[in-house]
Amino acid sequence: MSRSEAEGTSGVPTDLDAPVFAEPWQAQAFALTLALHERGLFSWSEWADALSAEVKKPDAATDGSDYYERWVAALESLLALKSVALTPEVDAVAAAWERAAYATPHGKPILLENDPLSP
Repeated sequence: MSRSEAEGTSGVPTDLDAPVFAEPWQAQAFALTLALHERGLFSWSEWADALSAEVKKPDAATDGSDYYERWVAALESLLALKSVALTPEVDAVAAAWERAAYATPHGKPILLENDPLSP
């Protein structure tokens, strides 16, 4: 079955064998959100409000193609709201990972220690 045959009109896989997430990071973001909710960091209604606010932003893709980018942005905003990880901290770690990725030889695992600016 082709990808287009396995998807409904919304683009969401309908075939039980099809992957739900297009990329591994999407599954990781989903799992992290569930784990933080289960630990009581935020209620499900807080999460729904945060995600809803993100997907309704004027620059959101109308076709939902940036859904998991919005998901991560909602999680980041909740973490900042709860003072768990403030935006400058999240941005600093994201920048360190990006530098580590550029400094890592092709085919090797990307490690935060590969960041050339890490102490």
